[in-house]
Amino acid sequence: MINRLVISVENVRKSYGKKVVLQGGKIEAKKGELICIVGENGSGKSTLLKIIAGFLKPDHGLISRIGKMGYCPQQYLLYNYLTVEEHFQLFGAAYGMSRTSISTNSKELMEIFAFEDYYNFKIHQLSGGTRQKLNLSLSLLHDPILLLLDEPYAGFDYETYKEFLKYANLAVSRGKCIIMVSHLVYDKHHFSSIYKLNRGIIHEETK
Repeated sequence: MINRLVISVENVRKSYGKKVVLQGGKIEAKKGELICIVGENGSGKSTLLKIIAGFLKPDHGLISRIGKMGYCPQQYLLYNYLTVEEHFQLFGAAYGMSRTSISTNSKELMEIFAFEDYYNFKIHQLSGGTRQKLNLSLSLLHDPILLLLDEPYAGFDYETYKEFLKYANLAVSRGKCIIMVSHLVYDKHHFSSIYKLNRGIIHEETK
């Protein structure tokens, strides 16, 4: 069903030594929803996303999720002397995809985000914006049901930003669930829900 719950985050707490980063709140997201978590730099957004993705363990709280997950971190997961094609092959193999699926999906993503011409370029030859397009595309390659994006359009120009929103709206219309974090949120009408992280506590905002 399109409204099936994909991810639930409840009362998550996390500290680094004496510094309390997260201290409660709740997020629920379903298939077909585009969720944004906003907060100032250093508010704990990336920590929260890493906990949801399973890369960090919370001190307290409950996280449950279903289905395949894609995670696009703020830092590039790229290798300077591998080509764009080699990245798709490497990540596709890690996802357990067939060569046919890797080829089909990667070409579709490069067309969506308009970087087909860079297929044989090495990473050190790419601009920051193109690297971000590839970073995002790698998280989408295996067609996950849940997509976690950390500042996904940092470094995008306006045209790429519009293509990203177009893709996101298409993806949620097909039943995917997307959760992204950003220090600012534009075009609020695109989002199913917006949550704000303030002093470590998650609040759902009224749009």
